[in-house]
Amino acid sequence: MMALFGLRKREKREKPVCCGAAPRGITSIKVLGTGCRLCHEQYDNCRTAIAELGMQLEVEYITDMEKILSYGVMNLPGIVVNDRVVSAGQVLKAADVIRLLQKQCDC
Repeated sequence: MMALFGLRKREKREKPVCCGAAPRGITSIKVLGTGCRLCHEQYDNCRTAIAELGMQLEVEYITDMEKILSYGVMNLPGIVVNDRVVSAGQVLKAADVIRLLQKQCDC
């Protein structure tokens, strides 16, 4: 009925996925973790994603709790791209990390 009055449900539009090339504008990627198995798995998945995208970028692994808390992350592992938290509390597969990085692209 709302469509009759020209009012439609507002759809949440996600930023379109990158052109498919290596994402531009990404200068730093950090994995936040305590050193546990899951945090190491996230670190490895991020490194795999970077390699698959052909990016020449080093993934930093941060275990210092003061630094982790400075990002406001309470659930680990976390991923920080360009000093912005983009994931926390779940282990993303390499393919998911690629999609996440492509959403951060400046294309």
